[in-house]
Amino acid sequence: MKLDDIKKLHQKKYRQAFGHFLVEGEHLVQELEKAAAGNRHWQQAQLLVTSAYQDWPGSWPRQVISDRHMAQLADTKTPQGILAVVPLPSPAGTGETALEKAVYLHEVQDPGNLGTILRTLAWFGGFRCLLSPSSVDPYNPKVVRASMGALFHVPVETDVSLDTLASRYPRIACLDIGGDAITSADFQSHDCYLFGNEARGVPGESLTELGAHRFTIPGAAAIESLNLASAVNMAVYELNRG
Repeated sequence: MKLDDIKKLHQKKYRQAFGHFLVEGEHLVQELEKAAAGNRHWQQAQLLVTSAYQDWPGSWPRQVISDRHMAQLADTKTPQGILAVVPLPSPAGTGETALEKAVYLHEVQDPGNLGTILRTLAWFGGFRCLLSPSSVDPYNPKVVRASMGALFHVPVETDVSLDTLASRYPRIACLDIGGDAITSADFQSHDCYLFGNEARGVPGESLTELGAHRFTIPGAAAIESLNLASAVNMAVYELNRG
């Protein structure tokens, strides 16, 4: 790709048009390389480096560019001098496994929330992340950075409509006020766990149509709700505690 086109990858429409996204910085490139060892898709990445990183180990194709060009391509104010141009995975993600549980996020908007959730799913393993239409793009540079490389280790599907879940998952759970406690034994037995938008949650009629079993995180209820990423973290921890 031309440098002018690579610079455009900060915008979603160009990521979709060119089929690539950017990974910036030593740590994220290292995580990408780890993931590539077991996933051929990630092996198709190409590196752009400044002279300070021209001896970066590994066999990936690389192009040495000036510090000025790196500053123009990078999303951070003080770029480290190394970034990767990476092909987007298939929108449907990788093949689903029988033991995998799904975490469905309905219209999640905050890049930091999504990045943190992906880190949690990668830490515990055995989860697939499904994103509804109108959710933040998981390949947004802010999400990529917030995920700290977890994005390369978690199967992610985008533009998954709520109304398709019932055909894929026999038992759907959702986090909602007034449901059964997530510490109940039944919480472990579901196939898909549904979490709503940071401000609006999930439409009640949709939950009814899906037959979603409502669960809640017990607390003192001194405030109205938990941060979305915190709620997912607690729920996933509970699923792995049993």
